[in-house]
Amino acid sequence: MGLRMKFNLVLLLAFAIGLALAGYLSDQILKQNAREEVLQSARIMMESALGARAYTVQRIQPLLTLQMKREFRPETVAAFAAAQSFQALRTKFPDYTYKEAALNPTNPSDRASDWEADIIQEFRNNAERKELIVERDTPTGRMLNLARPLGIYNEGCLTCHGKIEDAPKTMTDIYGVNNGLGWKMNEIIGAQVVTVPMTVPLARAQQTFTTFMILLGGVFVLLLALLNILLHFVVIRPVVRMAAIATEVSMGKPDVPEYIRQGSDEIASLSQSFNRMRLSLENAMKMLGE
Repeated sequence: MGLRMKFNLVLLLAFAIGLALAGYLSDQILKQNAREEVLQSARIMMESALGARAYTVQRIQPLLTLQMKREFRPETVAAFAAAQSFQALRTKFPDYTYKEAALNPTNPSDRASDWEADIIQEFRNNAERKELIVERDTPTGRMLNLARPLGIYNEGCLTCHGKIEDAPKTMTDIYGVNNGLGWKMNEIIGAQVVTVPMTVPLARAQQTFTTFMILLGGVFVLLLALLNILLHFVVIRPVVRMAAIATEVSMGKPDVPEYIRQGSDEIASLSQSFNRMRLSLENAMKMLGE
């Protein structure tokens, strides 16, 4: 195995290890950045929903209190206001959703699905948990779900959702007495769930990763070519020339020209030492001949 082959094998091994390590780290970093981007969008949506809820409780409900005694107005319900605020968004981005999922909701459309029920149960089992992040694969792609617990911390909520006899008749006439009643103070009754698609950020991350790996591979190929050219002219060609001269001298051929290498590098030093050794050998052979 020649010197060039050994040199290239070492370079290829080093590149393979470096490429694998760089590929793994860059892939993890890009995916993490994409996830953080999606999570940031989800948190902005969650805060927007909380703002809509607060505005409804503070500004809308007091204005419609008297009207609620004659007719139930869903606009006074904080959850309804938060959900409606996202309807305009969903017309352009249908995969972005907000839902206040509950195990026993007033509106059946808010009933928790199986995976949402698992989230609610997690909040019930771990009262200290204030946020839960879940990633799911769906038919439309990978989704990130940001969930926060929805509990009863205001006694005013029990006016409509506590005892059956206390619930407004205008509400029970619409939703009945089997939904959204019997809630208790400090009870986790559901979860606010924001769903944001991860497909586009992950696709961008994959595209960036592919471009990076192609560029890295191109840089290595260029570096390998340049190093091989340098190896050929600086090391291999001088060594091959000196080896050929040594072979001719060993066979007793006269008048073999010296190999002169200009410079102060190791190969130049080797050529000078080789020429001195050759001269010493020729002198020794002449002395033996005499």
